[in-house]
Amino acid sequence: MVRMIAKIEERKKAIALRKEGRSLRDIVKVVPVAKSTLSVWLKQVHLSKPQRQRLTQKKREAQLRGALRRRTDRIASTEIIYQEAAKDIGEVSKRELWLMGVMLYWAEGAKQKEHNVASGVRFSNSDPVMIRVFLRWLDEICRIQFDQVRLDVYIHETAKKTKQEIFHHWSKKIGVPIGSFQGLYYKKGNIKTKRKNIGEDYFGLVSLKVYRSTIMNRRITGWVKGIEQYYWGMV
Repeated sequence: MVRMIAKIEERKKAIALRKEGRSLRDIVKVVPVAKSTLSVWLKQVHLSKPQRQRLTQKKREAQLRGALRRRTDRIASTEIIYQEAAKDIGEVSKRELWLMGVMLYWAEGAKQKEHNVASGVRFSNSDPVMIRVFLRWLDEICRIQFDQVRLDVYIHETAKKTKQEIFHHWSKKIGVPIGSFQGLYYKKGNIKTKRKNIGEDYFGLVSLKVYRSTIMNRRITGWVKGIEQYYWGMV
């Protein structure tokens, strides 16, 4: 009997709170019963339009808070993964740097063609870190002096930036004197890319050319073929 009376009182309390426009989440904090039970008790309680709007707004705000919390947690956990993974690299040996450069060129460099085996070394990319690694590779592995390298920038004509702004950006990003850049070339037509950095963060890409480097390009091709032979016997 006591338990039944308590249930009746809980039901009355839940209905009263609902009529005030309180959410199920709020009510269950005061009336500790299952949400399924609350739903049955409150089924016949009709809320006014302002009350429904307020509950909808509270629900939306709670969803946004939850999404922000999950995003914050995801960013924090991702950063921990980055830091732990970065420790796996440690120091890079000369041989490792050599292989890194070969793989970079294999992916992004200008290749020797059967109909034109006289092409020199040319490397283009919009990632400043990748360019810095490649410049270091040229210096430490290939013994290429910086004055043997030409730097140009290719950018879409829709970019509303001055030549000085573009060269200053790349000079700072890849750590070379601003006077190292020689040509600025504009690409025509619509930008067809899924990249996000096509607004204020868009500064085109850097094209790096090594003078008198036909023999060097052939040697790089040989290194790539060596990798192919080691793994797949494709030579």
